[in-house]
Amino acid sequence: MFVTNLTEEQRLSKAVVAIMSRCPALAGVMMIGERTITDDPTIPTACTNGRDEFYSRGFVKQLNDAELRFLVLHEMYHKVFQHLHIWRHLYDEDPQLANCANDYVINQKIIDEFTKEGFATMTGVLLGGCHDERFRGMDSAQVYKLLREERQDDGDDGDDGDGGSGSLPNGQKPFDIHDWDGAQEMDAEEKRELAREIDEAIRQGALVAGKLGSGGDRDLAELLKPQVDWREVLREFVQDTCAGSDYSTYRRPNRRYLSSGIYMPSGITEQVGELVVAIDTSGSIRQRELSAFLTEVKEICDTVHPDGVRLLYWDTQVCRDEKYEADELDQIVTSTKPAGGGGTDVTCVTDYIREHNINAQAAIVLTDGYIWGGWGQWTMPVLWCVMDNEDAKPDVGKTVHIKSGDM
Repeated sequence: MFVTNLTEEQRLSKAVVAIMSRCPALAGVMMIGERTITDDPTIPTACTNGRDEFYSRGFVKQLNDAELRFLVLHEMYHKVFQHLHIWRHLYDEDPQLANCANDYVINQKIIDEFTKEGFATMTGVLLGGCHDERFRGMDSAQVYKLLREERQDDGDDGDDGDGGSGSLPNGQKPFDIHDWDGAQEMDAEEKRELAREIDEAIRQGALVAGKLGSGGDRDLAELLKPQVDWREVLREFVQDTCAGSDYSTYRRPNRRYLSSGIYMPSGITEQVGELVVAIDTSGSIRQRELSAFLTEVKEICDTVHPDGVRLLYWDTQVCRDEKYEADELDQIVTSTKPAGGGGTDVTCVTDYIREHNINAQAAIVLTDGYIWGGWGQWTMPVLWCVMDNEDAKPDVGKTVHIKSGDM
């Protein structure tokens, strides 16, 4: 226990003010969401749902000021990196490793940036949290992959299944709770709005830091390159571009009219038209990435129920055209036979679509982005899933960049 005349609420506010003074660049992010001292027994330490933060009164009493600042920074960085939204697929695969991977990233960052002169320390009851110098500079997916490989090498078959934070063989474990279910309760619009708020706060913070010449976070440039879960982008693209009006519902108001103060229903369809999925087979996309991508496409199809999927493999020409009807989509991963392996000219896809009168509702292109001959003339919405090539910038449609290590 630490003797103080301040209440836990006052100490928490003091910690927040100290962090904002030390690093004005993060002040905007720290104003997002609610920050609460709680007596809830289900939150023994601290917790975040990616927007709001909760701190156990009893746990705060055990922390000195430097440790409390470390804890507040920890919860804040979960929001900055949007961990509970971007890496949901890791949690679904292995809750224990996902929780640990996110904390390894955060704790290393805080130690590197804020432990000088003892401003924030991972000491006392925070000891035993996830920290390993070898993960410096990695993102959550990279850490997760290494942890999973190491556990498999040790003969461990996976998580214990309870969905909790768990611990690693070295005894390290998260000292906070990650409320993945709470994050999942936000609807798609709330998630997008939160992402916009965080991005804008970081951008404004970068301007402030530049004008004031302040320190505290030398990686703002990286934070301005938000981590994006390609799976969520893919899912949102299909759902948004394939939205229909089979029937209307007021449960999801039409955002087009809200700004005018008019509450109108949105149209919903239970089935959409054909989708084109065009796969670049010029050589850089391996079978593992292809399988992961098609698995995600198949799962999205389980939700939106397209009439069918037209799977086109291409290099400088469309080398294979596979058609999957609605009742055949379960076979798309196991029965597909990729073909091709030459150059990379995506205009062959748009030419093929036009020549064969393919009237699809949307197109999804998986490519390494090293394309010559232009990006094609598309007559439908198109999403470019570009792998390991951030320099690729298609001049048509929407683009999401994918790291092969995240698949």
